[in-house]
Amino acid sequence: MGSIDLNLVRTFATVFETGSFSVAAKRLGIPRSTVSRSIAALEESVGATLFHRTTRKVDPSQEGRQLFDRVAGSLAGLEAALGDMPERREEPSGTLTLTATVDIATTLLAEASVRMTARWPHVRVETIVTSAMLDLAKEGVDLALRISGPSLRGNALIARKAGEIRFHAFASPSYLARRGTPRTPEELADHDWVGFRGVGKSKFGRALARLDIGSKGRCILADDVNFVREVLRLGGGIGIMPSFLADEDVRNGTLVRLLPKWTVLTSSLYLVQPTRKHVPARVSVFKELLVELLRQRPLSR
Repeated sequence: MGSIDLNLVRTFATVFETGSFSVAAKRLGIPRSTVSRSIAALEESVGATLFHRTTRKVDPSQEGRQLFDRVAGSLAGLEAALGDMPERREEPSGTLTLTATVDIATTLLAEASVRMTARWPHVRVETIVTSAMLDLAKEGVDLALRISGPSLRGNALIARKAGEIRFHAFASPSYLARRGTPRTPEELADHDWVGFRGVGKSKFGRALARLDIGSKGRCILADDVNFVREVLRLGGGIGIMPSFLADEDVRNGTLVRLLPKWTVLTSSLYLVQPTRKHVPARVSVFKELLVELLRQRPLSR
């Protein structure tokens, strides 16, 4: 066996970590056919089958596991050493796949994506807007923005706190003129409620349960923040949501922040990524871009 191209080894390690040729191709920013050819070339060089392929998944063979155990640490060390040399630093490129809920995506990721592609035109940004807690490695997601919760636990994810989100109570002037303005948190229980479905035993749900909100008046619930905000604007009741979602409405007078000295709860916003040996430059620079954007325009106003 002669010398082996380091790019073949890097491709092999990425397929091993993701369990998919397609996801590995997206992460590396290369065509799937290139990944397939690279694995075939490496298998020919080492004289062994490294992966068992089916139409639904890719499983490493015993030889593949042995090879990964031998090369993973050395590959990460070599890439780190090369990355420390200015003339060898990786230019951000390829597809950057993100995921967040609709409120975070529209408030933060939209602007961040514009800044990213303006600065690094070889990066393609794809955003999965969903409230579902995706399996990041399986879905090929590079970075997720998530509010703190039990789903962050486990050694398959790396989480970095990026900011705080504060929740406050809001209502329209028309509703307050009709029903009056609550002066204490306890008075919220006597009002009509506009809120979110499925909060259940979450931190947010427990905070609402302590206040007995929504137990006496009329109640409108939804699982979409834009719907909830529109119902509040129309005078449907009082709602509690992140302050950054209502900032513009408060400024133009369509919503009023109630009990201004009172914060219902404070949650943390995390940048979450799958554990991997090599973090592409597009992920690293985007994380720093997000942190800088949050420093300029914090969500916890």
